[in-house]
Amino acid sequence: MSKIVAVGTAVPPYELSQSDAKAFAEELFGGSLEQMDRMMTIFENTAIEKRYISCPPDWFSRRHTFPERNEKYTQMTCQLAEDAIRQCLEQSNTHPKQIDHIYFVSTTGIATPSIDAHLINQLGLSTHIKRTPIWGLGCAGGVSGLSRAYEFAKSYPDSRVLFVAVELCSLTYRPQDNSKSNFVATSLFGDGAAAVLVVGENVIPNRNGPTIVDSMSTIWPDSLDVMGWEVVDDGLKVIFSRDIPSIVHEQVKPVVDTFLAKCEIKLEDITYMISHPGGKKVLEAYESALQLSKDKFIYAYDVLKYFGNMSSVTVLFVLQQVLQTNPTSGYGLMTALGPGFSSELLLLDWNGGVSI
Repeated sequence: MSKIVAVGTAVPPYELSQSDAKAFAEELFGGSLEQMDRMMTIFENTAIEKRYISCPPDWFSRRHTFPERNEKYTQMTCQLAEDAIRQCLEQSNTHPKQIDHIYFVSTTGIATPSIDAHLINQLGLSTHIKRTPIWGLGCAGGVSGLSRAYEFAKSYPDSRVLFVAVELCSLTYRPQDNSKSNFVATSLFGDGAAAVLVVGENVIPNRNGPTIVDSMSTIWPDSLDVMGWEVVDDGLKVIFSRDIPSIVHEQVKPVVDTFLAKCEIKLEDITYMISHPGGKKVLEAYESALQLSKDKFIYAYDVLKYFGNMSSVTVLFVLQQVLQTNPTSGYGLMTALGPGFSSELLLLDWNGGVSI
């Protein structure tokens, strides 16, 4: 009977329109890719209008070493995470020292001590707080990390658990990488942070929120090359397959059906599809595979439009939008895909929610 109480979000200060991103890509990739004119149409077909990045656009036109980019990652991650956490705790009237466990998810930079250690100092969290940093989940990290927070709060019903995700996708950009994957990434990815407060059933929150019913992870065999990073001399080189939408279309429905059957509900019982919007084609593949209308994914499309793909963080922005409608009934299905190649599912229930 773990419950979600609040979600806080934050973005970096530099707004990038899709038209400016297109012009930037045309300048940097011009002449280096075959069928460049055809490739440029990707920018009009993403359903993205703008997103946010961690440095001014001209900063990305110059080469930077991996240590330089990673230093900026650590600085901006700590800032955005703190902003998202403070917003989340303020909404829930929770003092930082009341947090029992912090989970931190990111895949776009590295830090030791891990970022959660920095946040404990910045926010004045308890010196005895439990902490779990998680790296490498990519776009699946938002649902997977929230599932780990749910499991802890379920096991410790008096606990308050903070789940934080930060992804600074822009700082992984390498201007010398002329691959199609890097070009497509330039059309999609942005930066952001989110924090979610999850409490055990003995904690009485000051606001309504959904109960987390259950979660399920799936990894498909022999699919390691679909999505991930290749570690190269100057950082992390993006890898993702053009086959992702077709994989969604072919593989997702049986997984969703299995999960919902386990929860003893049907797909038609789902009111809110809280899906990670990896891109327009991925959302369309979900619609086709699950035979759902585009309206079911309205919040995912909205987040994609104004923030782009922020990897693990994006689905938490979608969750925040749903919570802001103040649901009083219905089920929500959170979905995300990530390296592995893997699926993460989480079922939310507003039907039996506690009225505070």
